[in-house]
Amino acid sequence: MNKNTKSLTELDGKTLYYSFLAGAQKIFENQVLINKINVFPVADADTGTNLASTMRSIVDSPIPTADLKMTAAALADAALTGARGNSGIIFAQFVYGFSNEIQKHETVSVETFAEVVKKAVTYAYEAIANPIEGTMITVIREWAEFIYILKDSIKDFIELLAQAYLKALESLQATTGQLAVLKKSNVVDAGAKGFVVFLQGMVEFVNAGELRKLLSGRETVVIADSEVVSHDVITYRYCTEAMLVTDEKKKPDLQMIRKGIAHMGDSMVVAGSARKMRVHIHTDHPAKVMKVLSKYGSISFQKVDDMVMQQEIATNPKFPVAIVTDSTCDIPQELIERYQLQVVPLSVHFGENYFLDRLTILPAQFYSMIDKAPAYPSTAQPAYKDFFNRYSYLASHYDSIIGIHISASMSGTWSNSSKASHAVAEHSGKKISVLNSKRLSSGLGLIVLRAAKALENGATHDEIVSKMDTWSNNTKILVSSKTIKYMVKSGRVSYTKGLIGSLLNLKPIVTINNEGRSEAFGKPFTEKGSMELVIAKIRSMASERKIWGYSISHARNLSTANWYADRMREICGLEPEFINDASPVLGVNVGPGVVALSVMFED
Repeated sequence: MNKNTKSLTELDGKTLYYSFLAGAQKIFENQVLINKINVFPVADADTGTNLASTMRSIVDSPIPTADLKMTAAALADAALTGARGNSGIIFAQFVYGFSNEIQKHETVSVETFAEVVKKAVTYAYEAIANPIEGTMITVIREWAEFIYILKDSIKDFIELLAQAYLKALESLQATTGQLAVLKKSNVVDAGAKGFVVFLQGMVEFVNAGELRKLLSGRETVVIADSEVVSHDVITYRYCTEAMLVTDEKKKPDLQMIRKGIAHMGDSMVVAGSARKMRVHIHTDHPAKVMKVLSKYGSISFQKVDDMVMQQEIATNPKFPVAIVTDSTCDIPQELIERYQLQVVPLSVHFGENYFLDRLTILPAQFYSMIDKAPAYPSTAQPAYKDFFNRYSYLASHYDSIIGIHISASMSGTWSNSSKASHAVAEHSGKKISVLNSKRLSSGLGLIVLRAAKALENGATHDEIVSKMDTWSNNTKILVSSKTIKYMVKSGRVSYTKGLIGSLLNLKPIVTINNEGRSEAFGKPFTEKGSMELVIAKIRSMASERKIWGYSISHARNLSTANWYADRMREICGLEPEFINDASPVLGVNVGPGVVALSVMFED
């Protein structure tokens, strides 16, 4: 019998909510440990980060109410909204099942609670395409079944949860022997560990009820260094997730969604209700997954993690400093992999549907859509939480982090990244510097590559930060276009100016000044004239200063990109750092045909 003189025979909404907060706090405190032992289903060392993100959504939601049904429903919605990864979505679906099975009671007894959690397990199993025993789902089931056994002999929640927690610990330890991959690495399942850690927080709260301490820790993010367990080969590269709000006219159900994407990968979990679903799958084709899902409704959230990159970071980070940038940098995949660059995507919006730049919408797909869409697309910077999650993850694997982003005058990307970095740096103790490149496209890419090469040559965090203004000011970017039409559509050029430009058949050239703002450089009447003017300007500048390197981005205009490369070889004798498709984000603002030539001069 529990020695605590307190008793808790009825569970209400507020107690449930605050016990969830306590569980979330334990997840935050154990985030790195859970990342460290993550070897199943993929050893990408992010289970702790994913569970922490799921819990953060709960913590950030103003949920407390005495009504248990209302509280459980709000907790389920918050968990489903913030869920990340296999473990996060399985947990969210279990909570959804719990909320769905509770009748309209303001409180429940131990007996009713036991019946509800047992039924909720079914929801979690049904969400997983191929449930594997010896994982989180097993521990949840055995914990719930033990509670059901205890319901006839225990009427106090404090004692019930304490004894059930011990059963969960026992179940967790058994996972090591149930899966070969866990036995090989001599670890327990990471998701199961997260669930047991969550239960530990709940037990501690109902025992002590230290609400003041609990609330003061709502902002806590605990991150430390870790060594990650070795792992096996990844079958599919991208951990892909979406929140789908379905079209009521099409009436899709969870099974229909599963069938639609099952052939595209593995580790599939589809959770939620027929109206609002959270989808998770490991795939090589995130864009194809989103294309299928968009047929059934609107996608309100997307996430794509490169598990191959995560695996490399976890086991073989190339540098002690991580470099974070955004998808407007236009750096090719092979260079991203070579330098382990962390690229956070902006988003492209077509009406109610949106896509992650270069991940769930590729340049070719974007340009096939741009003229067919009923409304002209728009773009948006990554959210604060996107950066918060990325920095939280990286802080557990690197000594420090440098963020280098698109000009702050053109996007809120730098601002969100900077705010998130401060939050993570404060609690992790890791140095994080977020820098405004004052450039975009191939110009941003050139600066990021200069920083990566400096790291490769042994430069320190502070040395790179101290060079950023110089590298930015030494980078000149000239953007030529075939038409002014798309600049007018995107709002970058006023309709009146656009009309005049169209009548005069102008092919404008845009440059980026040292404040990071765009300005007109020239207004030739032909594309060839535009190209010649760009090269003449670069040739003039190169007569006075040595060129460090150059790069070229283009939107469906490889021939012009190659022409620029040929001229640049003549001028400086160097090969381009890269020639690559321009980000769809750039395409929204200037349209197909644009070419951005960026040149960095020596210090």
